[in-house]
Amino acid sequence: MGRTFAYGGIHPEYNKHLSRDKKIEVFDLVDEYYVPMQQHIGKPARCLVKKGDKVEVGQKIGEADGFISANIHAPVTGTVVDVVRWPTPVGFEVETVVIERDKAYKGEMQLRDRNWRTLAVKELLEIVKEAGIVGLGGATFPTHVKLAPQDHVDVLLLNGAECEPYLTCDHRIMVERAEDIVTGAQIMAKILGVERIIIGVEDNKPDAIDALRHASLKIPSIKVVELETAYPQGAEKQLIYACTGRVVPKGALPSKAGVVVNNVGTALAVFEAVVFGKPLIERVVTVTGKVGMPANLLIRIGTPFEKVLKVAEIATETPKIISGGPMMGIAQSTLSVPVVKGTSGILVLDEGEAANWEEWNDCLNCAACIDACPMNLLPSVFSRGVELGKIEDLRKLDVMSCIECGCCSYVCPAGRPIVQFIRVAKAILRRG
Repeated sequence: MGRTFAYGGIHPEYNKHLSRDKKIEVFDLVDEYYVPMQQHIGKPARCLVKKGDKVEVGQKIGEADGFISANIHAPVTGTVVDVVRWPTPVGFEVETVVIERDKAYKGEMQLRDRNWRTLAVKELLEIVKEAGIVGLGGATFPTHVKLAPQDHVDVLLLNGAECEPYLTCDHRIMVERAEDIVTGAQIMAKILGVERIIIGVEDNKPDAIDALRHASLKIPSIKVVELETAYPQGAEKQLIYACTGRVVPKGALPSKAGVVVNNVGTALAVFEAVVFGKPLIERVVTVTGKVGMPANLLIRIGTPFEKVLKVAEIATETPKIISGGPMMGIAQSTLSVPVVKGTSGILVLDEGEAANWEEWNDCLNCAACIDACPMNLLPSVFSRGVELGKIEDLRKLDVMSCIECGCCSYVCPAGRPIVQFIRVAKAILRRG
């Protein structure tokens, strides 16, 4: 049995068998790309191009604007045909550059081969910043900021748990690109000035564990930790406890516990940026669920969902499309949204699998949600507080510590949308 976190958690149907053995394939280029200026937590990038401009693949078309922001790059060579407000998978419209691909462009990009060991820490950090790398596990926090913490840290922790059901993109890169992930981890450790690297992987991915251990066999600073398969094992605070035994103080960043956490996909992106000079213009996406051809696809940023799903072949007449996984993903109202840096998966569910939240029952006071909460909170109290309009009282009960994992909604026998209630409460409290 692998290591795990302290409280709660669930064991949902993981359904990873649909795509876990599907090797990464390069998705074909499309004619038009929709590249949002906000694909990260923080302030949107400042658009550097206008309608009619010619752009080259990898060219910076959006510049980080502020401390918490990230650069954006052209995924292909082509012409800017418009700059518009366009929907994104996270549910709102942002300034978006529409690029029409030059027909002669077939996907090539000029890369360099650089010895990262000869570069100074400042140079490495600047490369990561310029490449527009963000957290690829879904949080999309700018990586160059995370690699310059204000606190003293002594551990770099790579998240290879991939506990979200259905998703296998991290699994595949750990199997197929283990050596590059390990090199990316070493680069990040050099930037942070730490000598201890831990890679946490759930025990339902034995081939990924073996690949990473083999790749790091001669690197004593790296330890691959086998974790129990449990949801939400990959949540930051839960992962830190499972791998190090450390507890992140309430309301604090992981660096307060001496740890910086990055996704394995982020480590791969750092490797490609530093060694090859490649900005973040593509990522691996799991396309799964009720589709004819489940796959793990390397897709250029800006590719519309509808183009991807046309190839994957939706296999239900009543599809519900989710960006991400079923627990923390976001349901989509249009397939015009593009793949962005944070798109880990495109999941298709049918009517029988997708819950209907139009009506719900009263709380049964069974405490199942409290038992399942990995943060040891009171989800049932939070949901009733929202229904009664006593949202300000919930701040005192620590509702802001909820990680929105959805365990509470999953186990609720009354079918209450508890995590949705909590999201409403947190949004209202943030607005003040």
